[in-house]
Amino acid sequence: MRRMSNFKDIVVLLRTSFKLRKTRSLEYRLCQLQALRTFMDENNAAINEAMAQDLRKPAFEVEVGETSLIHIEINLAINNLKTWMKDEYVTKNWATTLDSAYIRKDPFGVVLIIGPWNYPLGLLLIPLVGAIAAGNCCVLKPSEISQNTEKLVSELLPRYLDPECFAVVCGGPQETTQLLENKFDYIFFTGSPNVGKIIMSAAAKQLTPVTLELGGKNPCFVDNACDPETTANRVIWAHFFNAGQTCVAPDYVLCTEEMREQLLPAMKETLEKFYGKDPKQSPDFARIINDRHFQRLKALLGSGTIAIGGECDEKERYIAPTVLVDVKASDPVMQEEIFGPILPIMTIEGPDEAIAFINERERPLTLHVFSPDSKVVDAVMEQTSSGGFCGNDGMMQMSLPSLPFGGIGNSGMGKYHGKVTFDTFSHHRGVLLRGFGMESLNAIRYPPYTERNLSLLKSSIGDKGNGACTIL
Repeated sequence: MRRMSNFKDIVVLLRTSFKLRKTRSLEYRLCQLQALRTFMDENNAAINEAMAQDLRKPAFEVEVGETSLIHIEINLAINNLKTWMKDEYVTKNWATTLDSAYIRKDPFGVVLIIGPWNYPLGLLLIPLVGAIAAGNCCVLKPSEISQNTEKLVSELLPRYLDPECFAVVCGGPQETTQLLENKFDYIFFTGSPNVGKIIMSAAAKQLTPVTLELGGKNPCFVDNACDPETTANRVIWAHFFNAGQTCVAPDYVLCTEEMREQLLPAMKETLEKFYGKDPKQSPDFARIINDRHFQRLKALLGSGTIAIGGECDEKERYIAPTVLVDVKASDPVMQEEIFGPILPIMTIEGPDEAIAFINERERPLTLHVFSPDSKVVDAVMEQTSSGGFCGNDGMMQMSLPSLPFGGIGNSGMGKYHGKVTFDTFSHHRGVLLRGFGMESLNAIRYPPYTERNLSLLKSSIGDKGNGACTIL
């Protein structure tokens, strides 16, 4: 694997390797997955240091939110790849009883993975696991915003993977635009909806399929029957993990005024318990990625009323864990994904109004509902639409590779995690293999056509279980 700057040459090299079928065998794929695991094992300290420099992300959050999840995905793929690669035989009708019908899992070819800055390793390498497992060659584009992690990936990862089949490219929007002028067989992008539209537009010119993981404003409804302390613990942890720079974090809270009055003191107590009286001094609270995002978030503090936090330090790119109240739907903080340590609370009358509020907006990546009453949780789930759903917690759904992860509508398209990532990067090729014998049975589908033959043909290609007669 190599770091390159001539995008056309990269794609030509990888496509040549793919045409030579280098990535096709089970043994090759396992070798590359094991090499990726070795990269993770041997560079753990360097990974922690890079993310500390980019985001001042605590090592605990690096492990929980990125490296451990990458390891889980790699190990799952290694342990199950032989089964995943097998042809999947399907049911047949009477006309094909003597034939073979199955789904072959073919790789797409040369794929492009573009990662984000907030989880700059996990959201780049977890898709890579699936791309390798499915037998593709791959171009990786880490985010230039998390520049220390970009440098680590571009300098170290090429030492582990096959340079004829995998490459890392670097650069900003201009370089990415040039990269997208090349023909790829699949594009996997994680980032904002605005950039997602650019990616999809570029892909459309080449008729390239895409997966877009885009995020959005994730609602969090808190029912009146909730225990305030437990709810505060879970909401605060999920929202302020990585200083709120998480695509699946609860973006805003919907609750009644009665619950808000119970929740606010519980949240204040939880924040002090988690980060101390001065969160700025806490080693467990991350920083904003860059000055542009710091200024954007600082401006959002003007929405509503600051009930908790609100302190800022531009030099450190620090914004204190902040809770806003008296927020209106028209306020700036409710017009965009916050992606920072600011949590607005909007008051509503109850579950019905919460459902209506959610349905009036773009479908979110994740919807959170807190209630000890399963009927309330089920009602919100049944009457809304979202990429994923989490009841009585936040972010823990990400720990399960058995759950597909992805958005819907404005929050994205396509799924991944676990076997679903392998499926995403595989072309499911329908195959029917027939013999040359018993040609007389095919006479009913050949001209000259008759009503009798049409009736027999319809019966032969129908479902075996529908009572249709057999022609054999």
